[in-house]
Amino acid sequence: MATVSPRSAKAGSGAAQTLRRLPLNVAMLGVALFWVLPTVGLLVTALRPRELFNTSGWWQAITTPSQLTLDNFRNIVESDSFVTALVNTALITVPATIGVVVLGALAAYAFAWIDFRGREVIFLVVVGLLVVPLQMALVPVAKLYGDLGIYGSILGVVLFHVAFGLPFAIFLLRNFFASIPKDLPEAARLDGASELRIFVRIMLPLGLPAIASLAIFQFLWVWNDLLVALVFARTSNAPITVAIQQQLRQFGGSIDVISAASFVSMLVPLAVFFAFQRYFAEGLLAGSVK
Repeated sequence: MATVSPRSAKAGSGAAQTLRRLPLNVAMLGVALFWVLPTVGLLVTALRPRELFNTSGWWQAITTPSQLTLDNFRNIVESDSFVTALVNTALITVPATIGVVVLGALAAYAFAWIDFRGREVIFLVVVGLLVVPLQMALVPVAKLYGDLGIYGSILGVVLFHVAFGLPFAIFLLRNFFASIPKDLPEAARLDGASELRIFVRIMLPLGLPAIASLAIFQFLWVWNDLLVALVFARTSNAPITVAIQQQLRQFGGSIDVISAASFVSMLVPLAVFFAFQRYFAEGLLAGSVK
């Protein structure tokens, strides 16, 4: 009677498993292609001369790559208004991200490990703020900024993003901090460590995946924001999203400017995401398993 070796049986089961997953893999590949296609189209459009936009589609550059040029990107980089808009975007995004991460982490640690009166009620109120749309606050905050004299400034845009980013930050990081074994902070307290020292030396290193995931979310949201900047920023303080929107409004046919500026604006969030992607999945699951 013939016998099947363990190696052959293992190879056969692997092949059968691959065949079973083939439809799912094909479907995922199709979704990935559809997801990447607009980005590829935007890049090719930005590389084509202006005179070809009204005569042919971007996909024709695949068969005639000689028509591609870097002139559109060169014009964007040499534009003072575009460079100023990029600088404004960085001045808004970086402080808003750092502020949300620092304040959110401190508040999350307090909700997770410091016992004070009304802690659960206050945390429920913070979680409830997640469902409040920011559009409801535009007019009241604009009036408040006018009274404080910061309307139209970068500071006003940063404060708005920090305020609306904190509820999600506290919710995410509190769940992660609460999943950390309580023996660690208790042992540190017995050794005489202060709450700030416990937070810096224990919670921050262990919470790095969740903090990195939060930083990615906040950075992408602020960098790509148009509505808040459109309402609270002046033209001189406008970020890149407002600069692109103004080009679209003033020069509707300037696809060369809009496509190149949009692709350059997209590069920074992509670089941030890929730099911290190894923390992203772990951070999304923060606090889901204790």
